[in-house]
Amino acid sequence: MRFVVGVDDSAHSVAALARAIELAGPLSADVHAVHAVYLPASVLVAMAEAALDPDAMANSEAAATEAAIDHLLGLANVPVTFATVRGYPPDALLEYAADVDATTIVLGSRGRSELAAFFLGSTGHRVLHYAKCDVLIVKSSKGDE
Repeated sequence: MRFVVGVDDSAHSVAALARAIELAGPLSADVHAVHAVYLPASVLVAMAEAALDPDAMANSEAAATEAAIDHLLGLANVPVTFATVRGYPPDALLEYAADVDATTIVLGSRGRSELAAFFLGSTGHRVLHYAKCDVLIVKSSKGDE
């Protein structure tokens, strides 16, 4: 059994990873914490004009995500693999899950911001509709909607 968890540096993704680790233990499953780096073409153009390095930004973002989940990795009683992939997050997660033959994709109930969801679409919504395996959406607190 294999869980693929979409992670970023948000509390929602930390809750999703914690739940996946919790569920994986009794099942002797392994967990893949997957961070998708995505920079739309318009952002890349703006970064080039501002002389910003997209690779440095992506590496910084991945490092922030790994730092946010690091304490969970140390407590895990199951194998946890951290992977950074490039591409539109829902599609990158779906592709990664297919590549590792995941049985379940686990996501937090919300990503970083509603503004990003407005412009880029909802990762959870797209994954729910296109996943070939089960999908678990984790609420991070009772106040989530």
